[in-house]
Order: sequence, then structure tokens, then C-alpha cells
Amino acid sequence: MRFPIFFLFALLMAAGARAQTPPATSWNTDLTAALAQAKANQRPVLAVFSGSDWCKPCIMLKQEVFDQPEFAQYAQDKFVLARFDFPRNRKNQLPPAQTKQSEQAAAQLNKEGTFPLVVVLSPEGKVLAKSGYRPGGPAAYDTYLSQLLTAR
Repeated sequence: MRFPIFFLFALLMAAGARAQTPPATSWNTDLTAALAQAKANQRPVLAVFSGSDWCKPCIMLKQEVFDQPEFAQYAQDKFVLARFDFPRNRKNQLPPAQTKQSEQAAAQLNKEGTFPLVVVLSPEGKVLAKSGYRPGGPAAYDTYLSQLLTAR
């Protein structure tokens, strides 16, 4: 009798823990696919250009904002997310196909080579705003992005 009760208790605890887990943040690495998803869902694209292993503000933006559960919760119903990374260390190199996709996105949206660069695009691909690192963590960044969306 103890085993079934223990098993049921463990199952309920696992279900409760899963219910509290924030949504996983899914990032596109293909601008065309991100825009197609944005058009289908009528959401803007949040495209991020980063140098994940050499750009200190890029690393800070990722750690302080994009990796936080608060940002995942905020972004899940507001944006289609796209990340284009340009690592320099050999051990961090991306697959050639992904590197090509990042280069194509940069040719369209980041001709200046700015890092980090955050670009908000309409579902049709029109640039609505450009930004970079902003201190204050996910709450401040979420507020800033909300202001950018209402200004459009």
C-alpha cells in the first residue's frame, strides 16, 4: 500500500514542478523561417546579432535578459525570436549552414557589423527599431521592448 501512495505523491510533485517551469525560449537561426512564422502568427520578430564568445555586452545581454525565465514568459506571446551568432573561437564555430544563415541575416539587417544588435521587425520584414545592450535585467528590457512595440 505504501508503494502506490508514494508513487502517486511523486507523480503529483513532478507534475507540479513541470507546471511551474517557465516556457522554453525557442530561437530561430533562419531569418526567412522567422519571418514566415511571424507572418503566420502576426507577431514581430526580435532578431539578435551577437558575438557569443568575444563580445562582452553580447554575453551580458544573453545572461542578464535572454536566458532569464522572465524574458521567456514575456516574449512567448509577443515575438518570434531569431538569433544570429558570430563566434570567433574555433571550438565555438557553428555548422557551415548556420553560419551562412547568420551571414545572410547580417547582410540584410546588420550591414554595420554592430554587436550586440537587437532588431525589431514587422511580420512583413520592415525594421521597426534597433537597439543593443541595456542594463537592468529582464524586467527593464521587457519594458523597453514594450515601449518600442507601442511606438510603432
